[in-house]
Amino acid sequence: MMPDLFNGDVVPINRPEGFSIMDWVKDHLPLQTEPIIDTVLKAMRENLGCERIGGVGYCFGGKYVCRYLKPGKIDVGFTAHPTMVEAQELQGIEGPLSIAAAVRDNVFTSAKRHESEEILDKLDIPYQINLFSDVEHGFAVRCDLSKPRQKFAKEQVFAQAVAWFDQYLIV
Repeated sequence: MMPDLFNGDVVPINRPEGFSIMDWVKDHLPLQTEPIIDTVLKAMRENLGCERIGGVGYCFGGKYVCRYLKPGKIDVGFTAHPTMVEAQELQGIEGPLSIAAAVRDNVFTSAKRHESEEILDKLDIPYQINLFSDVEHGFAVRCDLSKPRQKFAKEQVFAQAVAWFDQYLIV
């Protein structure tokens, strides 16, 4: 399942002049986003009979992977270059979490990454954080595939997610 967390209101890849990401975010907070996720998870569990669910969140979705990584919600989580994950959200996870990070990231900064490592290290759950060189925030979705190092990082993030779910989701 791939729910439309933006309810059709996507951020343009090539943002027009005057576009304010902070104005956009105001219409996409947990109050607006969580009902979408709740509906999808309920349908997956009740209508489709899913016993275990893995959650993947690139950028914006990383926050919700952490918020929902709890029994009865999602069982295993993966995120690449997460955005807006607060310390208490990360402290509250109750399942395995894998993070793919960019060495240069103005959102999931090195300080935020180190804070995340410290938080995860105190929890009794499996976790990993892989750091990729020569890439920036968003690389797992939109990188320059003509650049071998960026292409390698993007492909490795996919492999990381697959290996993580193979290990922790499929039982």
